[in-house]
Amino acid sequence: MKKYIPNALTLTNLFCGCVAVVFAVHTNFVFAAIFVFLGIFFDFFDGFFARKFNVQGELGLQLDSLADMVTSGLVPGIVMFKLLELTNSSWSNSATDSLVNSVFSQITDAGFLPFLGFAITLASAYRLAKFNIDTEQQSFFKGLPTPANTLLIMSLPLIMEFQNNDFINAIILNKWFLIVLTLVSCYILNSDVKLFALKFKNYGFKDNVVRYIFILLCVVLLVVLQFASIPVIILLYIIMSILDNLTSK
Repeated sequence: MKKYIPNALTLTNLFCGCVAVVFAVHTNFVFAAIFVFLGIFFDFFDGFFARKFNVQGELGLQLDSLADMVTSGLVPGIVMFKLLELTNSSWSNSATDSLVNSVFSQITDAGFLPFLGFAITLASAYRLAKFNIDTEQQSFFKGLPTPANTLLIMSLPLIMEFQNNDFINAIILNKWFLIVLTLVSCYILNSDVKLFALKFKNYGFKDNVVRYIFILLCVVLLVVLQFASIPVIILLYIIMSILDNLTSK
């Protein structure tokens, strides 16, 4: 019976992703985020129980990636599509934007720009496929894991919904910010930067000092900044991983 638990959790992750898709399509970002968070929760524990019960196998690996493709690939793509759709249809009239206007005005007027959001879905699919055939990523990740990237994208509408800061909202709903974030997201998903994994082989402080410090900082940031802490946490994760790589060398 135990051998079925990890795959059951993976399928629950997939179900949560499907529900999140429905809410995201209808621009109900709060409920979409709830089901994405639930999906990521089940995604974490399917691997945990697979290791605990020693039932890891090729089927579970492939099923896990297929579930992640929906929860952490399709959903953030739809959310970015919707955010780009919500942005003001007119570009800035400043002198610095005049050249950009002439290049992109036709694309914007035709309504093609929001489809750029699905670049995140494509980059996520490529990252998951690479992960499946990479035998090195046991104690670390190459590039940002898809669930972490999804948390980053999902945090944007939650920040607007619950923190309601006009300055921050203006940044989030700025076309250029969303375009740059989409491109950076696609790059960091498939970069070769080594990022530490939150997998504890033991619980000794000396062997896990970076993980413990990161978790402590995450708790503090979540309490202080709430949903606005998520982009900061992702940035902190990348910076601490790079510093850990440099010190270990």
